[in-house]
Amino acid sequence: MANPKRRHSNTRTRLRRAHDHLVLKSRSQCPQCNAFILPHRVCTSCGFYKGKQVKTMKVKSKEKE
Repeated sequence: MANPKRRHSNTRTRLRRAHDHLVLKSRSQCPQCNAFILPHRVCTSCGFYKGKQVKTMKVKSKEKE
């Protein structure tokens, strides 16, 4: 493999790395429970997707009797 003849300048290196930054994930709200979810995914709190219940969720009860 060939070796470079000259060193890349700082500007050239930084221009190449300009697109390597972190991007926040987009979030949307669930229409059933208004929890924030990733788009095109089943809601983790209520189990609905596109208005239909796809996954049954367990309900935690706080009663200690």
